[in-house]
Amino acid sequence: MDLALQDLGEYISGQLPKDVLGRDFAYGELMLSVRPEGIVKVLIFLRDDVNCRFKQLVDVCGVDFPEREPRFEVVYNLLSLTNNNRIRVKVTTDEETPVPSVTGVFSSANWWEREVWDLYGVYFSDHPDLRRILTDYGFEGHPMRKDFPLTGYVEVRYDEEQKRVVYEPVKLTQEFRNFDFLSPWEGVQRLLPGDEKAFEGDSAGEKAADGKGGS
Repeated sequence: MDLALQDLGEYISGQLPKDVLGRDFAYGELMLSVRPEGIVKVLIFLRDDVNCRFKQLVDVCGVDFPEREPRFEVVYNLLSLTNNNRIRVKVTTDEETPVPSVTGVFSSANWWEREVWDLYGVYFSDHPDLRRILTDYGFEGHPMRKDFPLTGYVEVRYDEEQKRVVYEPVKLTQEFRNFDFLSPWEGVQRLLPGDEKAFEGDSAGEKAADGKGGS
């Protein structure tokens, strides 16, 4: 463990005891768990404090843990060029509770927060232009959620008669949305159609080897 990062984590926790819920170290980086209501305050402190100087917001991303409550994490990755340090800040939320936007702290958060909203459905309060950024107009659902069906809900095609792109419900000859999570080698039937021919061939070969088969 990097002692300098350990000291930095203790320093930040001591300065923001009500907002920093915990800290950890992984992959050579310091990670902070923060109250969603305090994310703006924490990022301002990390950006402006003389001992931190995390002036660059490298990324904002979402993570989905459907078995956990609350299920979503919003992760902020920051870089200090001055101190050559990185830090990862996490907040947790659910499908209904908004996370304060940090676009007022880092303008680069604008598109990244839109991406998290588009792909995970995490809402950011006070965002200046929170709308989809990667999926098409009229897209249903949030495709990076673990429970989003692999086939989606609608399919797109060009209609020659209407001379435009149309959206239609997905039509499947087989239902792909319910999985038993078995390996293809474990989930198949023991005998498949046509396998009996292989066993017939094996029987003929055994008889030939015993001198009982063939003429």
